[in-house]
Amino acid sequence: MGTKHRTVAVVHLDALAANVENVKKRLGPGVVLTAVLKGDAYGHGIAGVYPTLRDCGVESYAVAYWQEGAALRAAGARTESVHLLAPIRDEELPRVLEHRLEPSIFCLEQARALDALAAEAGVTAPVQIKVDTGMHRIGFPADEAGVADICRVAALEHIRVAGLFTHFARADELDCPLTETQMARFKAVKEALAAAGVEVPAAHVSNSPSILLRPQVQMDAVRAGDALFGLCPVEESLWPEQGLREVLTWESYVAMVKTVPAGESVGYGGTFVTERDTVVATVPVGFADGYSRRLSNRGRVMIRGREAPVVGRVCMDQFMADVTDIPGVERGDRVELLNGKELSILRMADALDANVDEIVCGISARVPRVYAR
Repeated sequence: MGTKHRTVAVVHLDALAANVENVKKRLGPGVVLTAVLKGDAYGHGIAGVYPTLRDCGVESYAVAYWQEGAALRAAGARTESVHLLAPIRDEELPRVLEHRLEPSIFCLEQARALDALAAEAGVTAPVQIKVDTGMHRIGFPADEAGVADICRVAALEHIRVAGLFTHFARADELDCPLTETQMARFKAVKEALAAAGVEVPAAHVSNSPSILLRPQVQMDAVRAGDALFGLCPVEESLWPEQGLREVLTWESYVAMVKTVPAGESVGYGGTFVTERDTVVATVPVGFADGYSRRLSNRGRVMIRGREAPVVGRVCMDQFMADVTDIPGVERGDRVELLNGKELSILRMADALDANVDEIVCGISARVPRVYAR
């Protein structure tokens, strides 16, 4: 870590490229890889990771909102398709056209609003049709009424259906019948559309867990998010065999070292009391950076190659670690908060009873992302 930074999240682009190749090897002939970069590329930074994905040959992307789509365009994605996965307000539809994005359409009313705007602009707007097959979040229902509405969308003069998709609710579970039910419902909708004369250029259902566990459900494309960034999207027992690496590490430095006598409390609220003379290192990172307050008295960091427990409450901008058993710790020493090995994102998620995505997306914008190979 350079001296100019108090703390940095390091994004290892070689690991990202390796993960892309790992995922590509799992795909059937002609299956398109769509890189999902929602949540600012799962906290890794859209602008920082796009060049590597481009160099790996990725030409299809998905984000959550138009602002992320605009950021991807600004990063250099001029011709690639960019799918918006999340709902947007009708007032945001002009931005969809401005940045040539493909919104998820799940109601006829919004499709008509987009059609009118596209007619005004003299363009045809590509859209991705979302079908609700059992997630019950957004999507046209997987029934006759839903098919009829999708046909009405497809008939709009200034709308082009670029894709049809659904989202699995429990694809991370090996033996869950809901996934098979969702797949059957989706296929039935696709077949009903074909019978009605609506051809879908690209159908896609596979997300990261189903890419890893269910290669048989691949259709025209797959959507990879967690898998690209080495974030475990499946049961932990199945994760080591996948060969994917965490892309992000997080580090800081020791700001102060002091010896606290036995019987003294450390930090707010006196939640940790020393049982011996204790050497305490202060690290200038806190919950405002995304280092959760729930790691108080339970987190671990690495200093000089050895683990040190977090002691006392994590503050907004600082926390303390017990380095009594680590000889020679001094001001300026490097501190690893996440290192992709002993201190993995998965381990921190387990400690917090959280999802791995929460960890990386929770690292705040005030922590600089540094890109390394």
